[in-house]
Amino acid sequence: MDLVNLKLNSTLKRKENTKFFKRLKTINSKKLDKSIHNIHEKVFSCTDCLKCANCCTTTGPLFTDKDITRISRHLKIKPSDFTDKYLKIDEDFDYILKKVPCEFLLKDNSCSIYDFRPKACREYPHTDRIKQHQLLEITQKNVEICPAVYNIIEDLKKEL
Repeated sequence: MDLVNLKLNSTLKRKENTKFFKRLKTINSKKLDKSIHNIHEKVFSCTDCLKCANCCTTTGPLFTDKDITRISRHLKIKPSDFTDKYLKIDEDFDYILKKVPCEFLLKDNSCSIYDFRPKACREYPHTDRIKQHQLLEITQKNVEICPAVYNIIEDLKKEL
């Protein structure tokens, strides 16, 4: 799915998705994890994130202290210099990128710090993590950002 259609379709389905996500909260946690994980595997077996990179162009990850240390070491700069150059503190007092698209995103949609990227990037879009009940809010937001998440949720609607 191209990003224009993702935006249009996810906007059209926003009300439907809100209702569906409320229903997901009532489903047994282990059953929900199993269903989402199975669909995640199927969807990502035929998904090439390098063709999209919408997550990197429209949103930014949270950076933990460990992320900052690891990345700054890789870049051979002080953590404070990394923080000053690339990050700001948001309203929840978390470190986030000063601007998007991510400055580490290359023209071919690859990541210049891929092996050292933040934990949030490593785990994105979080649909293969356990305890999906705790991630429903972020998954609902990611439906509008990630075509794979959109497809996972649409398949989950059919399954449940």
